[in-house]
Amino acid sequence: MNNKYTTIIGLEVHIEPNTNSKMFCSCPQDHFGKQANTQTCPICLGLPGALPFANSQAIEKTIKLGLALGSKISKKSIFYRKHYFYSDLPKSFQTSQKDNPFCVGGELLSKKIDHIHLEEDAGKLIHQVVDGKKVSLIDFNRSGCALIELVTKPVFNEIDEVLSFLRELQLIARYLNISNADMEKGTMRLEANISLSKDGQLPNYKVELKNINSFRFLEKALKAEIKRQSEALDKGLKLEQETRGYDETTQTTFSQRTKSGSDDYRYFPEADLPPIETSDEDIKRIQGSIPELPNEKRIRFKTQYNISKDFIEILVSDPSRASYFEEAAKFDNNYKLIANLMVNKKMDSEFREPAGLIKKIKEIETTEFATPNDVETAVSSVILENPDIVTSYKNGKGQVIGFLIGQAQKKLQGKANPKELNDILLKFLNK
Repeated sequence: MNNKYTTIIGLEVHIEPNTNSKMFCSCPQDHFGKQANTQTCPICLGLPGALPFANSQAIEKTIKLGLALGSKISKKSIFYRKHYFYSDLPKSFQTSQKDNPFCVGGELLSKKIDHIHLEEDAGKLIHQVVDGKKVSLIDFNRSGCALIELVTKPVFNEIDEVLSFLRELQLIARYLNISNADMEKGTMRLEANISLSKDGQLPNYKVELKNINSFRFLEKALKAEIKRQSEALDKGLKLEQETRGYDETTQTTFSQRTKSGSDDYRYFPEADLPPIETSDEDIKRIQGSIPELPNEKRIRFKTQYNISKDFIEILVSDPSRASYFEEAAKFDNNYKLIANLMVNKKMDSEFREPAGLIKKIKEIETTEFATPNDVETAVSSVILENPDIVTSYKNGKGQVIGFLIGQAQKKLQGKANPKELNDILLKFLNK
């Protein structure tokens, strides 16, 4: 996308798992739309003396994602304290992972993954006007929620590659039922590290684009940042390692803070949480719970149903629609018709159960059952039985043709294709 420089992008993807409770306490994990600060406790607020305990459900979902992506699972994982001050992080440290994350390596769409780790989320700042004054309020409902973070290697050179990777990851998370990965609700959030290289090698800086909440927003932010870095390099300027946001109004990125290095976070092991050990039996059990993944389903749909690539992509992109299609396909082997009615007519919305769609298809198939020979026989018979009507037609009373069509359909028990019947009748009448 740039003739002078090689674009190098790495991703950090945050996914909130659909657990019952937060990462280190029993407060609800689901915070979307809840009244502010109604789902907190001493543990997730980081009050003195509060002791955290690790959420096994979140750990299993993290390992499940890693196994689905071919990661190596660490037999022993440790949580760390990652120190930095944010107003929505009351402990002034985040419980996260550094060494021995739960999942190491793996790949998706031939793009290498560095690791997948588990951590807790921060709270949420709300900027609004109260009594005529601009204020920033803090909602701690999200503070302490479990957060899976997937970190890729810096392996992307094109924005399209980034978007394809993220869409497939979102779909896999849904197939695995570890998260709805809904960007509008914040259960999937994106960060991109981007650098431009003159020689194809990773330069000694990277710019982190944070708080990306949609694929469209990410695409725009990446384009703007590539443009900024390219123009700076053209002028011979040195680019800084920093964190930047994206202003959609000006379609430019803006500096937020100098990017901290790992040493700046003063990581040290979280003494209140023991190491997490994962046995071979645990891994085998979780591996056994992984369902057919999207790409496996695409391949099987092609082999088993022989429907078009476009139909397959649309059906597989929604696990519930893919299941609906397969349920309908058990009752009727006209797979292309089922897919066509679902994709082009959206009849799965009209018929909530596959049985309803199959009934409709039977009606269509029945209507199309009469062969051209059957239609010609019926038309010939109707013409012989109604000479006066035929004479009226030949004398210019075209409206009588409706009567003859009705008589022919009656003989065919309504199975004739209306257009085909009309064409054959006209052919006979105009001989």
